[in-house]
Amino acid sequence: MTTPRIVLFGATGYTGRLTAKALVALGAEPLLAGRDPARLAELAASLPGALPTAVADATRPRSVAHLLEPGDVLVSTVGPFLRWGDAAVMAAIEAGAVYLDSTGEPPFVKRVFQRHGPEAAAAGATLIPAFGYDYVPGNLAAALALRKAGPDAVRVDVGYFLRGNMAKRASAGTRASALSMILEPMYGFRDGRIVRETGRTRAFALGPRRRHGIAMGASEHFALPRTHPRLREVNVYLGWLGGLTRAAGVFARLTPLVRAVPGARRLTSLMADRAARQDSPDGLPVASLTIAEAYAPDGTLLATVRLNGGDPYDLTAKILAWGATTALVGGVGGLGALGPVEAFGLDALTDGCASVGLTP
Repeated sequence: MTTPRIVLFGATGYTGRLTAKALVALGAEPLLAGRDPARLAELAASLPGALPTAVADATRPRSVAHLLEPGDVLVSTVGPFLRWGDAAVMAAIEAGAVYLDSTGEPPFVKRVFQRHGPEAAAAGATLIPAFGYDYVPGNLAAALALRKAGPDAVRVDVGYFLRGNMAKRASAGTRASALSMILEPMYGFRDGRIVRETGRTRAFALGPRRRHGIAMGASEHFALPRTHPRLREVNVYLGWLGGLTRAAGVFARLTPLVRAVPGARRLTSLMADRAARQDSPDGLPVASLTIAEAYAPDGTLLATVRLNGGDPYDLTAKILAWGATTALVGGVGGLGALGPVEAFGLDALTDGCASVGLTP
């Protein structure tokens, strides 16, 4: 049996390249995997050391499965995940490996927890989806707020906000994923169960300003109730849209009607494909701010935690690299589909996030 290693699938994409650099900076020697051997060779030559490469394609699942051995750690940055992500997940399950990814796509997160999680647990594999800016900061902030609040907390609200122009900063992969999500239903966690979300919005007080976010699905809805069994409600809000947030909420309520229009899904799929083929911009980095608020049954605010972070792409790459190297050396906290706190423990996750610049 070979020595366990880190395999980076999607290494030549925008997030993949950043993750490769972050892994090397931590002393790792990942296997760089992707579709294009020339681009893989170019990436390997740009990094210190003689990193190995391998050709694998999500449209040929066996090529991905052949990358892995038991005990390996697979990091996937191949998106849109709802369309291309299953190959890496199934490869990890088959090998009994640890899997992390950079997805921010709520339906894919739901699929990993509800469908693939039990399969992974039975096979001795661990799946940790959305281990980047989406949705490590919210899981961490919420867990810290719930720790401060104590046993009386039954609800937690999380808000994701940015400082800077994300429209100019978004990579081709992010644009493609966002377009592929337009008509997908969202979800939340209320009354102790996963429920359909309806485009709700709320405002958070951030200093002298109030900023609105729209409710979205996230890994927090699955992971936090397992580490905090008294939770009856988990809400996650995306605050990137500024003045368009309320309009987005109205559109979200209309998506069932739009989704029923013949050809609507085909159109969004074509738009996503086109976005994925475009170059990623070199916009100025933006900064992240994540807030979590824990509430008592009567609605009393018990605790608030805010996390400041750097650029979402840099943060994603660095936290993926930290998670992969930590899992390779020390393992993870269980089998099946896990949230960040379940996988690494709250204190270790807090320290790991602080090491990449995500701090209260």
